[in-house]
Amino acid sequence: MKLVRFNNPAFQFFNEDFNNVLKNLDTMYPSKQNHQLAFNNIPAVNVKEVEGAFQIEVAAPGLKKEDFKLSLHENRLSISTKKEESSEEKTEKYTRQEFNYSSFQRTFNLPKSVDGEKIEATYNDGILNINLPKKEEIKPAVKEIAVV
Repeated sequence: MKLVRFNNPAFQFFNEDFNNVLKNLDTMYPSKQNHQLAFNNIPAVNVKEVEGAFQIEVAAPGLKKEDFKLSLHENRLSISTKKEESSEEKTEKYTRQEFNYSSFQRTFNLPKSVDGEKIEATYNDGILNINLPKKEEIKPAVKEIAVV
């Protein structure tokens, strides 16, 4: 499966300039907190429609299934993680440290056709898979009328 990140060309100049500023900050003041400011901490997401359901795939490597919190309120699906930062003392001095899995939150407005009672999620190989089954369509019954 291939993950595709959506880049809006209208904001491309902003992302490049913003990331250049962060790189310069990194050089002058090395700190892993600088990386938390970047837009790149939001995981890549694929949303697709299959027969009878929608599926959301969230690329979130380095986490455990217990790190995720999914909630549904008024057809809004929220996916969040809260990764606790450990405060242990590190003896190594990094020139650059980019491994950082921090908290994030994504919210999706779901169509009314999604059956909120049947949503399921699994986490395998760094991908959170969310299955959003559609409600069964109630087709009006055809009533035959006898001619007398």
